[in-house]
Amino acid sequence: MPMSAWQKRCAMLTLIWVAGIAWGSLSPASDLPQHLPWDKLNHFIAYAGLAAGLRLTGRRWMVAWGVAVIVSIVIEVLQIWVPGRHGGDWGDILANALGAGVGLVGLFLIGKWIRYRNGTQQ
Repeated sequence: MPMSAWQKRCAMLTLIWVAGIAWGSLSPASDLPQHLPWDKLNHFIAYAGLAAGLRLTGRRWMVAWGVAVIVSIVIEVLQIWVPGRHGGDWGDILANALGAGVGLVGLFLIGKWIRYRNGTQQ
């Protein structure tokens, strides 16, 4: 089934979002701000947005979560070779996976609320 115009816009925004994640994750530590808020919260929010964006493009719930987690693992492995970064941090991967899951649950609840409000509860 072809993507709707809405899904195409969501796909473009999701590509921009994942590019931001890649830039922030794969830049040398010296190129990034030194005083960011709690690291795990940044991971959680970034991957919540990624998974939600993937779902809004029409991907199935588990596919959206799985792709977000795979991206997370790939980036953690690639960080091993980035100057000033450690990479392979299981705590980061866990924060990313939890963020992706919570992002999808949040998206589900928002959709349910919208349908209820519009009187189209299923």
